[in-house]
Amino acid sequence: MKCGYVAVLGQPNAGKSSLVNYIVGEEVAVVTHRRQTTRNLILGVLNGDDFQIIFMDTPGIHHSKNLLDKFMNKNVRSAVAGADVVLYLFDGSKEMDEEEKQYIENLTTKVQNLILVQTKSDKKNMKQNFNGLKISTVNGENVDELIKQIVKYLPEKERIFDEDYYTDKSVRFLVSEKIRGLLLELIDKEIPHGVAVEILSFQEDEKTVKIEADIICEREQHKGIIIGKGGCLIKKVGQETRKFVEDLTEKKCFINLFVKVDKDWRNGHIERYYN
Repeated sequence: MKCGYVAVLGQPNAGKSSLVNYIVGEEVAVVTHRRQTTRNLILGVLNGDDFQIIFMDTPGIHHSKNLLDKFMNKNVRSAVAGADVVLYLFDGSKEMDEEEKQYIENLTTKVQNLILVQTKSDKKNMKQNFNGLKISTVNGENVDELIKQIVKYLPEKERIFDEDYYTDKSVRFLVSEKIRGLLLELIDKEIPHGVAVEILSFQEDEKTVKIEADIICEREQHKGIIIGKGGCLIKKVGQETRKFVEDLTEKKCFINLFVKVDKDWRNGHIERYYN
């Protein structure tokens, strides 16, 4: 039996969360068109007949500008330190800058079990010539081969998690990430990453799930944008989240969303929303 942890690294929007979700077969990490979507260190577990791979989906590697950025970069370092295998993804449809090349070079000298992977191989006009593994989560190209390569590096060990386990995150956490992901998709440019979600109440019984959540933004004018004309946008977020919860739990979901302004949450109050 082989079992171990795999740190999934790469620049923002390299396809890390898409890969973890594709392999695990469940939506464990937020995937949007925006950069730096993932904030927490998220585990996704793949169980095979004779292996268990525990993927650690990390925030995109970038310079720290505030406490939120520092929190995200700390999660990257923690993942590398605890990994049996490090998977570095880079977007083959874009030119690689010198900073990323240097980062990869440093990884090759410090990490023993490193796998470099070019993502988005389904796209036309690829910008990089790469002789290694090229994958796509759109058509599944070479994903099975990637899993085989990972398993070769894993240590001989019994399963860490039960076979029906696919993430370390609670339904409560997955709901907050679903809400945040919907907002990032639905609100174009006006509110970049100044949004957090706090689950105020999560009550579950045999038949129902009842949720109350605050959507946190940084400016008063953002509040109206999030609510939308006549409440249309926040209503859509609620509807999509309700469907997500009902599919996940197979129970009837009731959800109430509120919008609150916290001007300094990314610096002074980050521990309240990310701990």
